[in-house]
Amino acid sequence: MSSTDTTGVSHLGGSTIGFRFGRPYDPALPTLVLVNSFTTTADLYRPQFDDPALAGVVNLLAIEPYGHGATQAGHRHFTYWDSAVANLQVLDALDILDAFVLGTSQGGWIAARMALLAPDRIRGIIPLGTSMDFESPRSRELGCWDGIEFCSPSVDALAEPVGDDWVVPGEFVDAVLAAGLGDTVSDADRAFWRATYQATYTGDDGRHRLRVSTVNLRDRDGLHGRLDDVRCPVLWMHGTADAVYSVANAEDGIARFVNSPGAELRIVEGGQHFLSASDPAEVNAAVADFVKRWS
Repeated sequence: MSSTDTTGVSHLGGSTIGFRFGRPYDPALPTLVLVNSFTTTADLYRPQFDDPALAGVVNLLAIEPYGHGATQAGHRHFTYWDSAVANLQVLDALDILDAFVLGTSQGGWIAARMALLAPDRIRGIIPLGTSMDFESPRSRELGCWDGIEFCSPSVDALAEPVGDDWVVPGEFVDAVLAAGLGDTVSDADRAFWRATYQATYTGDDGRHRLRVSTVNLRDRDGLHGRLDDVRCPVLWMHGTADAVYSVANAEDGIARFVNSPGAELRIVEGGQHFLSASDPAEVNAAVADFVKRWS
């Protein structure tokens, strides 16, 4: 497991935010913020950190949202809007004036929120395997999962305080991996992610952060009414094997970025929900091209 640095920001009463650079920061290159998916860490982007061609085009900066990895909020409750604000404050702390943002699943709607909050600083967004809707009946009619059904048992199971020896159950990790990567998970990757989760979500603090993260996924607000305010380019990539959000939903979502100077949907045949992990070669090449085109 690679080491993650932290920095302090003022949001939510003072917070510690986990972040990781792919390699030492080069001010001559544009920066790409990477925002990880539900309950994962910056380690989700190991295939991007390990790509020397991508590193030659852009600074890779993974920032872990509230409730995830090394990030700790000053208050007990937080939303995706809070993570977007904190990410912008991390850029301030690192003296980075502007950036592109790539986000997987929940990271996609955090990226969109960053573009809405700081249109002068976000140069483009790359949502992967995501939705800009809330967990609505409409999205299920378009072939998306039932996020309420997926999340509610965990919200209920995590409601009561636990002792210091508690760790996230392996079954929870397996359910996330199944949704994110289908049957493509190797034994080594499953063991890696079980160890990573169990190092992250321990004791009553871990239980609470995991529960709030799950509540956020289930109960979040949608962005459809705000997407016409996104004024940066958008490259939405979506896999045909995505078990969570459908291609039809992605087609509907990209069409709502009506004031973007360039809004493109790229379909990846056989790609999973955690697209940056399942299809890194295609994602990395598309990201490098997008950043070069819009820098």
